[in-house]
Amino acid sequence: MIRQRLWQRFILHLDPILMAALGLLLLTSLMVLYSASDGDWSRVLKQVANMLVALGCMWLVANLPLHYLMRTALPIYILGLSLLVGVALFGEVSHGARRWLNIGVTVIQPSELMKIAVPLMMAWYFEKNEATLTLRNYFVAALLLLLPVALIARQPDLGTAVLISASGFYLLFLAGLSWRVMAVMLVAGLGSLPVLWSMLHDYQRHRIMMLLDPSQDALGKGYHTIQGMIAVGSGGIFGKGYLNGTQTHLDFLPERTTDFIFAVYSEEFGLLGNLILLGMYLFVIGRGFVITADASTYFTRLMAGSITLTFFTYAFVNMGMVSGILPVVGVPLPLISYGGTSMVTLLLGFGMLMSIHTHKKLVQT
Repeated sequence: MIRQRLWQRFILHLDPILMAALGLLLLTSLMVLYSASDGDWSRVLKQVANMLVALGCMWLVANLPLHYLMRTALPIYILGLSLLVGVALFGEVSHGARRWLNIGVTVIQPSELMKIAVPLMMAWYFEKNEATLTLRNYFVAALLLLLPVALIARQPDLGTAVLISASGFYLLFLAGLSWRVMAVMLVAGLGSLPVLWSMLHDYQRHRIMMLLDPSQDALGKGYHTIQGMIAVGSGGIFGKGYLNGTQTHLDFLPERTTDFIFAVYSEEFGLLGNLILLGMYLFVIGRGFVITADASTYFTRLMAGSITLTFFTYAFVNMGMVSGILPVVGVPLPLISYGGTSMVTLLLGFGMLMSIHTHKKLVQT
């Protein structure tokens, strides 16, 4: 009886439908990673460890009522912003980017914290001003978004800046920002493109130019795009078979365990496999929208919608990048690519979704 109660307590706040879909994606990750790493069990086991840590974080957050988490929005945002300023002033430079901060015990990447802190802060702000929302409130929320995005883009880390910008835009949209205002923002954004182009680093400009014609530098800046498209296209309808991808195992495909792991999957499982993978992603996104629609407060509805749409953005940007329809910006394939930081960030978000769903009767308005 005691063991049964402990087990019920352990799974009480885990959504079984969402957990099943996430479990399938995590198993797919291990299977594809084994092939992408040429059977390197040490890398697979490291990914298992990453998953266990991320799942533990997800469980902790799922058991935490979101009105408690809402109280931490402002401190977490201020902490993250302070760390980003610290990176700009004292951060460590690696591969031409200043993204990491040595805090003595370890080296951290504060921009990852902002993937959670920014939507959390914006949702908290809208919750506090729900009864009297005006255009001024949307302007303040946009500033809360633009400040960390500007610091992250300056590092430079365009991929993370894009993801955080997307999560903030989704929150503005879900909070009821007028279509007219969004149209004005779109026109203003298009008008500022020449200025933004002049602010980009040379390598970022090259990436965009390679998107238009990667053959300009087939062995240099365009190599990633060309090899990704070859791998995706060569899989055909049914793929070349598990462990039989030539682009992968003949070492033509770069970054095949991280950003370009979708190319490995596409080559070995083909269009049919891609449709199955897309089906799994769409199921997770659909479940997220169900939780969003059923959320009990303004704050939880904004958070659930932002988390779900940001997950969609992760998948869309990575698949578009590998397929050659978007520039290479260093966004991993969610829950599939090797790495611990993005895994923890994503599953923390899903932990929040589960908390929103299972605590909906307890969340205070």
